[in-house]
Amino acid sequence: MSLLPRFEVQDMASCQHGGIDYAELEALGIAPEGVLDFSANLNPFGPPPGIKEAMSKADIACYPDSKATNLRRLLADKLQVKAENILIGSGATELIRLVALAYFGRGDLVLIIEPAFGEYQVACQISGASVIKQRRYAESGFQLNIEETIKLIHRHRPKGIFIDNPNNPTGQCLSRAEFGRLIDAGKDSLVVLDEAYIAFIDNAWSSLDMIEGKNLLILRSMTKDYALAGLRLGYGVARREIIATMGCLCPPWNVNAVAQQAGIMVLGEGEYLKRCQAELRRARSYLVAELSRLRLSPIPSAANFFSVEVGNAAEFRHNLLQKRILVRDCASFGLPGYVRIASRTLPECRRLVTAIKEMMDAGHQA
Repeated sequence: MSLLPRFEVQDMASCQHGGIDYAELEALGIAPEGVLDFSANLNPFGPPPGIKEAMSKADIACYPDSKATNLRRLLADKLQVKAENILIGSGATELIRLVALAYFGRGDLVLIIEPAFGEYQVACQISGASVIKQRRYAESGFQLNIEETIKLIHRHRPKGIFIDNPNNPTGQCLSRAEFGRLIDAGKDSLVVLDEAYIAFIDNAWSSLDMIEGKNLLILRSMTKDYALAGLRLGYGVARREIIATMGCLCPPWNVNAVAQQAGIMVLGEGEYLKRCQAELRRARSYLVAELSRLRLSPIPSAANFFSVEVGNAAEFRHNLLQKRILVRDCASFGLPGYVRIASRTLPECRRLVTAIKEMMDAGHQA
């Protein structure tokens, strides 16, 4: 007798992400430790000093606190919200799936503003919800047409709306006024505002004061801020009722003891993060200037990453990988002519520029 999964997840494709694909490198005979990774939008300076000592204090012989109480309290103080407004997740991706399972189901419509993180679509498919999409276009510089967004919301009245700010992969941001108009139009929708890269944008405005009285879930990532990708750590902020509902579906012990201890430690490292932010701004400015000189024009970005049109993104990525440098092919975002590049240290950025020049001198596409 054949055994089939639920209809919603039959033939579901996996979501492509940045970062090293270890199976790919093994097939190419490339050692992972020799690859310079510009494909993942992470803090390249590593975790703050003292992180290993802090993590060693975690009691791994016991189950972790399912509610991450100490970490939530410290975050609440830092963000000036109540602890009951915060849910800690094993990365923001876990929270994306939790909110979809909690609120979206068959017959529901969810609006996704693209290009965007592919996990929004995956979460909707798992929950059985149907997706409608609005697209940002190159012809308008990938700026969001907020008037069109409002029309789509009024026309379809979606149960949910996924939007990232800054946008992944372009790094562009909505203003507070634009987002205010969107959330007012979608007052009957659950708006999921993904702020995974908020720590790395210029002149960031705060959305935290919008949670009370609104159907708004804000997602943030400590993974990216403090270079904790191997631990998986993110959090959601919303009014108490939304957090409580998601918490009912959250697996027990979802955030391990080591990750919780690391999160507690890095919250006191604001000065370290500021230094990293300043260095990344300089690195981004250098990359944008140098690539522009090579007639590769990056999309204007406020984040620590940007997208740039290169012609054939898969070929461009492959040629760079032969030089042990990895960038993100944006085909999965619906942009097969673009790659996404995350800023790294200045010496590493110089290596990337040199490699691209060598590719162009050799007649490779760029």
